[in-house]
Amino acid sequence: QVQLVESGGGLVQPGGSLRLSCVASGTSYSPHVMGWYRQAPGKERELVARYAGAIIEYADSVKGRFSISRDHAKMTVYLQMDSLNADDTGVYYCNALYGPSNYWGQGTLVTVSS
Repeated sequence: QVQLVESGGGLVQPGGSLRLSCVASGTSYSPHVMGWYRQAPGKERELVARYAGAIIEYADSVKGRFSISRDHAKMTVYLQMDSLNADDTGVYYCNALYGPSNYWGQGTLVTVSS
């Protein structure tokens, strides 16, 4: 059973930075899609950034501020978030697709506030 564990969330001031990490365990295979979603209070979950094969996709709202990267050897995907603002507040979830199976992490809370 694949498990995804996120870390790195927390409280940050507007304009600050955070780096999220997501480690996949329970498999030695790399997912064909892996990335990050977020859910703000009262809103639906939305894509933030993800790898789809060799293609990287970003939400328009984070382009130029967020950067996704991965370490295959460590089965880890990262999300570097810079120039954070209040609209970035929410629970950030790691997601991975292994064939037809879709997995989610438990989420890590990011709060942007002064």
